Amino acid sequence: MKLHQYTLKIEWTGNNGNGTEKYDSYRRDYTIKFENKAPVYASADSIFRGDPSKLNPEEMLLSALSSCHMLWFLHECADHGINVVEYIDSPEAYLEIIPGKGGKFNSANLNPEVVILSNDNSINIDDLHELASQKCFIANSCNFPIKINSKHQIKL
Repeated sequence: MKLHQYTLKIEWTGNNGNGTEKYDSYRRDYTIKFENKAPVYASADSIFRGDPSKLNPEEMLLSALSSCHMLWFLHECADHGINVVEYIDSPEAYLEIIPGKGGKFNSANLNPEVVILSNDNSINIDDLHELASQKCFIANSCNFPIKINSKHQIKL
């Protein structure tokens, strides 16, 4: 087994002067800092008193899931001689709020639209999505079902 470590720093920037004295007295803004990379300015989702112009944790989880699947799918296509020239995903995830207990994601759908230059038809593109799903680090870390609704167009 090979272990990779990821590090970053999160700095809360929402203190309006009185800290968290009251629930509505502070902003939910924070900055995610990475070594040698641009910072990410984030907040809570607007339904949780966050800044709607900034990324929120729920969007970041969904984007991580979608992008990890995409990268593994492209890898599998390259390994199997499938030439992908376009890939667009419009993923969606569903957050269930449980009163008094917080919440959790209960499902996600990835909806990739893929354009392939050619395909010898001996390889099922959906099988490559399945391989990508099995290998995706983020999907393997989620405890909710993830459905792949893929569409493919073959350009000759």
